[in-house]
Amino acid sequence: MPPGLILELVLFPLVTFGLAWPLASRLKLDPSERLSVAAVLSLVAVYLVAFVVYILRMPVAVFWVLPALGLTGLAAGRHALVAALSDVSARALLIGQALIVGWCVGWLALVVSYSGGGWVGDWIEHFDRAQFFLRHWPIDTEFLGIYPLSARPPLANLVTGALLGPIGATFAGYQLVTTLLSCLAFLPAALLARRFQPGPRLEGGPQTAIAVCAVLLMLNPSFVENTTFAWTKLIEVFFFLNGLYFFLRAHDEGGPSAAGPLCAASLGAAALAHYSAGPYIVMLAGAWFALGRTRWRDPAFWRRTALLGLIGGSILCTWLGWSSANYGIRATLFSNTSVAVPEYVHSHRLLVFALNLRDTVVPQLPRFMFSEITSQSSPWGYWRDWFFLLYQQNLLLAFGAVGWLVLARELVRSARSASRRSLWFWTFFSGGTILLSVLAGGERGTWGCANVCLQGIALLGRAFLASRWATLGRGWQLAWVAGACFDLCFGIGLQFGIQSFALDRWLAPGTSFADKALSYSAFAMMNLRAKMQRQFVFFADAIPANNVLLLALLAAILTLAVLRVGRSRQDAR
Repeated sequence: MPPGLILELVLFPLVTFGLAWPLASRLKLDPSERLSVAAVLSLVAVYLVAFVVYILRMPVAVFWVLPALGLTGLAAGRHALVAALSDVSARALLIGQALIVGWCVGWLALVVSYSGGGWVGDWIEHFDRAQFFLRHWPIDTEFLGIYPLSARPPLANLVTGALLGPIGATFAGYQLVTTLLSCLAFLPAALLARRFQPGPRLEGGPQTAIAVCAVLLMLNPSFVENTTFAWTKLIEVFFFLNGLYFFLRAHDEGGPSAAGPLCAASLGAAALAHYSAGPYIVMLAGAWFALGRTRWRDPAFWRRTALLGLIGGSILCTWLGWSSANYGIRATLFSNTSVAVPEYVHSHRLLVFALNLRDTVVPQLPRFMFSEITSQSSPWGYWRDWFFLLYQQNLLLAFGAVGWLVLARELVRSARSASRRSLWFWTFFSGGTILLSVLAGGERGTWGCANVCLQGIALLGRAFLASRWATLGRGWQLAWVAGACFDLCFGIGLQFGIQSFALDRWLAPGTSFADKALSYSAFAMMNLRAKMQRQFVFFADAIPANNVLLLALLAAILTLAVLRVGRSRQDAR
């Protein structure tokens, strides 16, 4: 592996956890919560520093101060860090995070060219957006020749650029940093899985839910594909899930006073990572007022609400204010693709919404046996795209081939014992978010549009699934494991076997590379052509490794993650 990529693996945790650790370690939270909070506040700080560096046109070398400050922060809070590492849940959280990173980076090392369904171009756009801030490109730059800077929020691009600054803005480094950032979504998902456990008396305790959450995400095609595709959706999910977690903590009896501000800061950052956070923020804001309706006559409620709005709004306004000053309010608010949709969508908005909702919630399997997106001469390419689109764009199958059945069963079971208040909140929040997310999806998606705005709901559901493992009967556990093995083979193995061209080498030996490439869909060819035209060196190109050895390493990581589940249950006995 090139020294720059190795250096990035060292610097990333220093910046991500170290910058805000002195503050996070002083909050009245448990050690696991402090780790996730440290990552949230550190990345917000990186965003603000990177924005200031861009505006003041400071040299890229300034970004070396970030890992230096991160190391200083960890050193200053070393006693709190040692105490955190002695906590069982915090240790399980860090081990799970390490396993997730190793797993996803291993799959990334197999990606020679991006492909899968109609995913094309976004990886170039976000790399160029990071370059825009690092290299001070002209302010009227149009990305992919279509989108102005104001069409996307910049937090993830600025953070990625700042983390790339010390090692150089190579595309391989950009892929690695984006994957590392996306993997952070595990932290709040694991905290939610621990919270959703029915009770501490269950076999395994909280560390089992965390360990199961890691395995569940590792075997989920949607999660793995999104961590290895270089865009910002899971980075937004990381912030949103933290916001949701601390929203729940703020409503706990005797909850920490920091929960409300942390929720607001996380949601503000989520909106700046990807505008798909909008539906979640709207529904949580509605729930905040509904749950607090008995306090509407209390001035303290409104002062607290105003404070939280100020915290989240201040983070959001750092971008909206600058963008409005440079591009105008109209371009800032209406250039996003969810708003700037074709005229035919505006004129048939309700029909498009109804059809998108149907295809997002109901997997229309027979109807998709023949599709323009899956059209190609490669038989394994066809089946890859077919499974890829189902796992990515249908909300039910985003939980796995069997996972959605387990989820439905466990939701019904938990609803029977849930309090009226809890049942109302989750029905209102989840149902409203799904409806708003589909409505915000923009154009017609014949395969569904779960991948557009519903990544957060999908990961939330997986966290709930992880919390129920210990309550499942043996038969349900075996069915779930069988489904996960199916997901691994047809959702992950098939996808990366094609992105690495390994299946072509094994199943069509002697075929020229040009013929292999041309056997895939037009979208796969567009991605490969863009890589060749831009002369990008992918992460897989920078660390050429034997595919068999990589698969063996991945098998070892998965085995270790599964053994951690068994070990956590033994430790709790």
